[in-house]
Amino acid sequence: MDLNQRLSIEELDQLIGKRDYRLFLNSRNELYRERGMKENPPSREEALRLMSENPNLIKRPILVKGGQIALGFDQPAFSKLV
Repeated sequence: MDLNQRLSIEELDQLIGKRDYRLFLNSRNELYRERGMKENPPSREEALRLMSENPNLIKRPILVKGGQIALGFDQPAFSKLV
């Protein structure tokens, strides 16, 4: 999956699954800061739409192995999946 390409809302929904969608929002992204998403997070539906339209709003890197996911530069989480 290439996060530089737009992912559909359905693809994002499948990737996130039942996890907290807010963990996938890139807090360093300008749109995140402009909209004050930390203090006032968008609904899941709105977040999926925004991430679909703005791929840089998705936290990276994402490592997926089986049903497990590690987000951002989280070395301990990456080590558990490798």
